[in-house]
Amino acid sequence: MVKDAFPYLIPLLILMVVFWAFGSKPAAAFFLIQSLFVVFFFRDPERKIPQDPSVIVSPADGKVVEIVGQAERTARVSIFLSIFVHVNRAPVDGVVESTQYIPGRFKVAFHPSASVENERNILVIDHGSYKIKVSQIAGILARRIVCWKKAGDRVSKGERIGLIKFGSRVDLFLPENITPLVKVGDKVKGGSTIVGRAENAQG
Repeated sequence: MVKDAFPYLIPLLILMVVFWAFGSKPAAAFFLIQSLFVVFFFRDPERKIPQDPSVIVSPADGKVVEIVGQAERTARVSIFLSIFVHVNRAPVDGVVESTQYIPGRFKVAFHPSASVENERNILVIDHGSYKIKVSQIAGILARRIVCWKKAGDRVSKGERIGLIKFGSRVDLFLPENITPLVKVGDKVKGGSTIVGRAENAQG
């Protein structure tokens, strides 16, 4: 569980104990259930990271809802986040070239226009052979994007880079030398599912 859960979890647990102490078991049970939801929402499972330097891994847990590109060359892979894991991970080794927060709307995250209209935070990671862009996108419920990295930070493939509190969507933008290995409807796991392969990339 990521540390960002504690500001939500601790008050709920305190309320649960207070209501239990005063004999209000239904209220205590309500706050216990809320606490369990928070624990599930902020789960942070360990993952086995592929060591092949040519592969790009998924930046998030969820389902591929859209792939936009030209022919077999992918421009954008959109992942609607799982309700259970909201941690985002670096898809490749590299250096964070830039981060950019863009205010916006809070449309349903699986809507195609969410990529350009919703509140989002964009990271560009320079692998050396190519650059990858990851866009953390808020949705109708998720109103808090967290990014733990800044420009100049070095990241390893599969490393935790942030999260979107209470779910939403992550877009992965791939350059021309990436061969996509996922399709719409595929379920992916952050840090472990291979979503693409770079041709002639140096590790």
